[in-house]
This record gives sequence, structure tokens and C-alpha cells, in this order.
Amino acid sequence: MPIQKEHKEFHAVDLSSGWEVPEGYPSGIKQKILAGHLDEDGKTGNRTRLLKFDAGTYTTKPFVHDYWEEVYLVSGDLTVGNDENGEGGESFQPNTYACRPPGAYHGPFKSEGGCLLLETHYFDET
Repeated sequence: MPIQKEHKEFHAVDLSSGWEVPEGYPSGIKQKILAGHLDEDGKTGNRTRLLKFDAGTYTTKPFVHDYWEEVYLVSGDLTVGNDENGEGGESFQPNTYACRPPGAYHGPFKSEGGCLLLETHYFDET
């Protein structure tokens, strides 16, 4: 049976604390887990998180993982496909969305002015 997320009713989300740099990310990118847990080694679970980029932050390599990923750009700007120096790529504005299957290469990413993303990650049910 898949791991279920905890039951949470509407509540205020404190955006001023509880942020952490995900493993393998630069320090200007931080996550805040809203619900759930993803076990990447055991390939189980699901999570919903906020991911924020500080202004001027960029990654240098594409990402690929074994889980589904849905991403909604809530605020700010996000560029996809920049080079290792943070140059180039295609810029996106708020109210844009991506859904990526396991194994899809995506990125690198940068944000000129900073951004906030809402992400959902989950494994296929077996």
C-alpha cells in the first residue's frame, strides 16, 4: 500500500522559517515540505513542497529522478535550460506549469529576481 500523506486542514504556512537547502542544490535554493515524505532509495511515498530561488541563483546541470514531478510557478521568474554560467535558456512567468515523468531530464534552472514554486513528487504505484 502506498504511503499516504498526513491529513492537514487549511492552516497558515509560515514562509519566514522552516526552509532547508535540498541535498545537491546550491545554497540559494531552499525547500519547505508542506506534506508527505519521499523515500528516493525505497522508491515510495509522495510529497508536496515549496521551492524558492533567491535572486540570481542558478543550477549548472540538468536534473533527472525516478519519480513524477509536477511544478507550478507561483511567483517570480524561472528560466529553464541555461548553461553552466547561468546564461541563455527560456524564461517563464507565474501561472506556468510542468509535469515530468520519471527519467525526464530537465533544467538547468535560474531565476533573475527570485521565484516560488509549488511542487508535487510521487512514485508510480506498483
